[in-house]
Amino acid sequence: MGRRQRQNKKIKFTDGDSSPIPKTQRETITHHRQNKLHKNITSRQYQTPKNVQFSSDDERNDGIDDEGYNSEEENINIMLGKHRPNMFNVNAKAQQLLQVRKTLPVFKVKDELVQKILNQKVCVLIGETGSGKSTQIPQFLMPHNKKSIAVTQPRRVAAMNLATRVAEEHGCILGTEVGYAVRFNNVSTRKTKLKYITDGMLLREMMLDPLLSRYSTIVIDEAHERTILTDLLLGFLKGLLVDKRKDDPDFKVIIMSATLDADKFSKFFNDAPILFVEGRMFPVERMYLKHPADDVIDAMVTAVVQINNGEPEGDILCFLSGQEEIDKVTEILEKVAPELPKEAPRLVPMPLYAALPSHIQMKVFQPVKKNQRKVILSTNIAETSVTVSGIKYVVDSGLRKVKVWRHQLGLSTLLITPISKASATQRAGRAGRESKGKCFRLFKEQDYQKLMDTTEPEILRSEIVSPVLMLKKMGVDNILDWYWLENPGVESLKAALQQLFALGALDNAGKVNSLGGKMAILPVAPHLSAVLIQAYEYGVISPVVDIVSCLSVDNLLLTPSSEQRDQINSNRRDTCALGSKHGDLLMMKELFDLFNSFTGIQEQKKWCRDLGVSYKGMKNVGRIRRQLREYMNNLVKRDTENPEKNFTIFDDEDEDEESGVKFNQPVDPEKIIKSFLKGFITNTAIGFPDRSYRTVTNGELVSIHPSSLLFGTKKDGIMYIEYVYTTKGYARNVTAIDMAWLQEVAPHLTAKVNVTE
Repeated sequence: MGRRQRQNKKIKFTDGDSSPIPKTQRETITHHRQNKLHKNITSRQYQTPKNVQFSSDDERNDGIDDEGYNSEEENINIMLGKHRPNMFNVNAKAQQLLQVRKTLPVFKVKDELVQKILNQKVCVLIGETGSGKSTQIPQFLMPHNKKSIAVTQPRRVAAMNLATRVAEEHGCILGTEVGYAVRFNNVSTRKTKLKYITDGMLLREMMLDPLLSRYSTIVIDEAHERTILTDLLLGFLKGLLVDKRKDDPDFKVIIMSATLDADKFSKFFNDAPILFVEGRMFPVERMYLKHPADDVIDAMVTAVVQINNGEPEGDILCFLSGQEEIDKVTEILEKVAPELPKEAPRLVPMPLYAALPSHIQMKVFQPVKKNQRKVILSTNIAETSVTVSGIKYVVDSGLRKVKVWRHQLGLSTLLITPISKASATQRAGRAGRESKGKCFRLFKEQDYQKLMDTTEPEILRSEIVSPVLMLKKMGVDNILDWYWLENPGVESLKAALQQLFALGALDNAGKVNSLGGKMAILPVAPHLSAVLIQAYEYGVISPVVDIVSCLSVDNLLLTPSSEQRDQINSNRRDTCALGSKHGDLLMMKELFDLFNSFTGIQEQKKWCRDLGVSYKGMKNVGRIRRQLREYMNNLVKRDTENPEKNFTIFDDEDEDEESGVKFNQPVDPEKIIKSFLKGFITNTAIGFPDRSYRTVTNGELVSIHPSSLLFGTKKDGIMYIEYVYTTKGYARNVTAIDMAWLQEVAPHLTAKVNVTE
């Protein structure tokens, strides 16, 4: 569709009015409690033809900074450069914000609420949207705690944003009395009194300090999201209260949720009392499409342009299912923005998803110039965890991206599915935080009625290898009868144990061995942890870190259009000699080296276009690479079994003086592939004469995906990182293997499998 055509296209929302933007839709969001929800059948309208992908990593698998805490001086320098801030200005800002704080619903019941919390070992607090629970309650408790307070968040951007705001309100420099800790970024000191911390980060602190002796209060915020890591934390905290810190009068646990999941949390903690704080919400009109959207991306762009042309000032928040969709809408809006009528605000699209670097995520909180309008394009990261001021309009695709674990195949598939009614309500509520707002839903009202009432807990649909490794690392032997808020079931637990045994993390008795202990420390999925450790043993850690960094970036290799596909595939084959011979993992190493061999940005961008590579993705690879190298250095330094190896494994010989990358160094493909086999040995398949492949573990038929450099070739065996199911099962990120390597890399597993059939 041309630019002019897109500007003139309109979509109609139902309200009994034929106007493009309806005047009224009499359903509003208020601060009253929702009725108890009942499950319904999900609408079949949303069975999208999008690809299903296997993913081996968890984007929320936050790690712990092995270097420990920063000094106060270091944190001041990190946040503000070398110039100390004027404390008078800091205090003046805090006094100014105090007037805002006093208007919050939770502030008005401060004394009564604090007293009730202090009188209980555990309490469940339901704070509705706009109540101020996440920023205010931890501050209220600071004077009453001898030790530190930890407030957990499911996502990094939420932890950083909340800590920044609370530091301003408290009148201190971020990283001193108030700080945060997220993966690869610890802005706190041992003197920090209040720390916002990701779920995964606190879990990793528990591995080093099982009693959480540094803290006197743990606040589990956004508990209603029911991520795997949140459920794990709740289980560990119950264990602490039952077995270890039950007699500690100062240790308290507060469960905070934005929706009415209170009964489940209360029963889990032996009928803990439930406290309720009303929110502050303005009415939000909800509008639906009259006819279903054929293309979500096109409908989203059209709705944004339509709102911009017809609605008064106020920013727009758009919910899309994932990074790929967000990037496409961002690109289109950047192109059409200059072509829109001059009297309308200038659109400024801003992506927001977990894979973005922190400094780019934080841009959504910064104001734009006069006569500009922010269009924030987000995954469900902005549903509850993040609050951006200025939002008056929400455009909701009604879709989300979730991992679903399939026991039969031993694979996770990444599915685009409809959201629940509860999620739709949360999304709409983003428009009513500061004034009246509107929510434009890109689906029919009848389809909304068919949605499930609530989102199912992540632990019931996900692979739990990483959580089980964590439990084993912390000495939990009977994982079936552990303190599960929602037991994942025998089949899921058994599959996780089998995976860990296949990775070599458990011994024959089911105990964590030395390798498993190291795997638990690294901030990546156990499969990739095993790969990194094996690569160190083989002496190929540098190229393997580069490849793992590439795998850690979503959509690094773009899916070309049908017109460009043949040309881009040909360019990749011509460019990547090792990749053409050995497969896609070696191709990634070559692409990373070649990208960094260009000195100019324009050269890099042109090269990326020619080979269908994401420029932003490649920049992120370098950032992740530096972090993984640091983690591996720290892991080796702590390797007590090999004290003679207590040195830096990445030295100046494999570093380029300016960029930190030394290009086009000789690599050992066999050792690199064997390193990956250590982590993905169950993702292997045997080649047959008809160029089909059957998986080693269960004989499932799988084909090489057309996007692979090995598509159309015949190999004795293959290893794959991703599994995609469309009309049939496809292997992606494919590498050729020698079947004899299976016995060498994992004799404990292949002894049970006939690899010659």
